[in-house]
Amino acid sequence: MSADATTPEGMHVVPSAFPPAETVDRLEAILRERHFRVFARIDQAQEARQVGLTLRPTILLLFGDPQSGTALMQASTTAALDLPLRIVAWQDAAQHAWVTYDDPAYLGRRHHLPDDLVARISGIHALVHAAAAE
Repeated sequence: MSADATTPEGMHVVPSAFPPAETVDRLEAILRERHFRVFARIDQAQEARQVGLTLRPTILLLFGDPQSGTALMQASTTAALDLPLRIVAWQDAAQHAWVTYDDPAYLGRRHHLPDDLVARISGIHALVHAAAAE
């Protein structure tokens, strides 16, 4: 998959100038600098190797701001399905690196969240682009 018409609805796919691990390292540093909480970093390729399977570099990062996340869940309990926020940094068969994440507006529609609450998570666009750009 690449960033084209095959991208599932409600997702953004952004090219990264860095390999997946470095992209996630960069994003983690940005998040910590801005006082976000990093809840988990899961190296899916490493997990695959542990059971004798192969997977191209694929790293999942779960992060957020509990104050903002709680406000979203108070407005719509089902928002807990999509929180904390997450990105996946991955490498395609052509060795290109990508970052995929859910579109905050899509999450807002999915959970019937008011615009002012969706705005609290809309900063993900800038965070991802900052981590992925040279």
